[in-house]
Amino acid sequence: MAVLVTEAAARQIRRTIEKRGKGVGLRLAVKASGCSGLSYVMAVADEIGAEDQCFDSAGVKLVVDARSLPLLDGIEIDFVREGLNEGFKFLNPNAKGTCGCGSSFAV
Repeated sequence: MAVLVTEAAARQIRRTIEKRGKGVGLRLAVKASGCSGLSYVMAVADEIGAEDQCFDSAGVKLVVDARSLPLLDGIEIDFVREGLNEGFKFLNPNAKGTCGCGSSFAV
């Protein structure tokens, strides 16, 4: 099992946690939503639950719940700037399709 972030994503995650002033890492999950069926959910993790799996990548801790882990195994998260837009980009080997706007995926 692996969940990875690029150095650019790690820098952005560290900035977010520092700006917030607390947190043990980034929580990554999946929820039923969007036109393709599933959406990514990201939030600063304040604690690690008994059912959570933790991954260290590029100097940041990633926390994934047991239900989401099979859908996120092997994912790489990048932070990209394209023109005036910037945001996280998900490279998920489990995704079989995405919606046109890229905010949801199907397995």
